[in-house]
Amino acid sequence: MLEEQGFETRFWTVRGKWVDYCAHCDHCLKEKECVVQDDVQELYALLAEAQGIIFASPVYNGGVSAQTKAVMDRMRAVVAADKNFFRGKVGMGIVVGGDRAGGQEFALMQIHAFYIIQGMIPVGGGFFGANLGATFWSRDTLEGVKLDEEGFRSLRKTVKKFGLFLKRYEQEDKK
Repeated sequence: MLEEQGFETRFWTVRGKWVDYCAHCDHCLKEKECVVQDDVQELYALLAEAQGIIFASPVYNGGVSAQTKAVMDRMRAVVAADKNFFRGKVGMGIVVGGDRAGGQEFALMQIHAFYIIQGMIPVGGGFFGANLGATFWSRDTLEGVKLDEEGFRSLRKTVKKFGLFLKRYEQEDKK
């Protein structure tokens, strides 16, 4: 969907990656890098180049997955090195819950809170069904996600708005 709007995208997933958690050891505050040298290092480079960031997560116990939270927590290292690392970037969220009301909005609020704390611009899809972002109902199967028309409607609305914000801030950067 973003490619159709003229944007280049890169995909990074925690699946099959070594992603350790943040131990809040403060090494990054002193040395300006994370003491843990795992697969998150490749993500730091991708995020540095990104104008927009999309976090997507399954919903576990009413919130983002532990893996998604670990990635968010590990961003402390790049912010310790550059307090403006995320400032002005646009962010959106996509979440998938096993039930229609399975915690998707709370998980999106966690993603938005991360964006706000980092100085980013969080984008939702707007009123009538995509308030905070894209929400899918899996019915606990991949097939359930593929059949969720309402989920895809929320995704289209959110991606459209995300693209508009990216274009707007891209134009402001050129001024």
